[in-house]
Amino acid sequence: MIIRADIDQAARRTAGLIRRTPVMAADTDVFPGSVWFKCEFMQHTGTFKARGALNRILASKERGELQAGVGIVVASGGNAGLANAYAARQLGVPATVFVPQAAPAVKVAKLKAIGATVVQGGAEYAAAYEAAVAHAEETGAVYCHAYDQPEIAAGAGTVGIELLEQVPDVDTVLVAVGGGGLMAGVAAGVEGSAKVVAVEPATAPTLHAALAAGKPVDVAVSGVAADSLGARRVGDIGFAVAVRCGVESVLVSDADIIAARSALWNDYRIVVEHGAAAAYAALTAGAYVPSGAERVAVILCGANTDPATL
Repeated sequence: MIIRADIDQAARRTAGLIRRTPVMAADTDVFPGSVWFKCEFMQHTGTFKARGALNRILASKERGELQAGVGIVVASGGNAGLANAYAARQLGVPATVFVPQAAPAVKVAKLKAIGATVVQGGAEYAAAYEAAVAHAEETGAVYCHAYDQPEIAAGAGTVGIELLEQVPDVDTVLVAVGGGGLMAGVAAGVEGSAKVVAVEPATAPTLHAALAAGKPVDVAVSGVAADSLGARRVGDIGFAVAVRCGVESVLVSDADIIAARSALWNDYRIVVEHGAAAAYAALTAGAYVPSGAERVAVILCGANTDPATL
């Protein structure tokens, strides 16, 4: 569980290391009320995840857990791997990243270019996760989870408190959900000031299923956003914060996500990955309909995508 105090502490800890990403207003004739884009795709490594990675590593250093010669370990060939490798490099410690054998060569090359040691093995993410946990136990490396650790989620939540400073009277924040780290951080950060609506692909409804079941449950995962919203279950932290804060979940289809991503490019020349476009799809597809005077912010959380697919 995380609260606003954890987010504030993360903001102080990571000050000067993360980018304060801008907000921009959407065209006023498209939706009722006002819509703002929080442009977190402009963050280091192209996603919000650098915030949580820096907070996790710095907090571990403060507690004396971080060994300079051993560093950190993470299981992810995607955005979490890139973010943690970047954070480790910025803080001058080694990073070991475990990825499945089938991880795309371009992502492996990116990780190596940042300076990470990449270990490939196993057919699926689960095998990489198990290997990373074993590595942490054997070496004393600090394990950095992709989303379900308090410091990871709290770091992500600094997006929310930045947003409140930039749009103080925001009513609603739309945020895409995979494992739920960003949603948890943002919901805790804006708790008492704005409501959060979680937007999920219908083909990967982790929070939606958890809320229906009353606990996190495994779901089948597929679809265009599975590369970034591909967790098989929402994290315990994400679920607990969602219940506490009354986070609502809405679902969007692959077609909705593709259309929203194209609209962001066509209307604003914004390039984002499908997972980030999911949040905007809630508006463009009518999964969430704001009231006439409602002020809505859409967190565009990542841009690690191939522009040629637009």
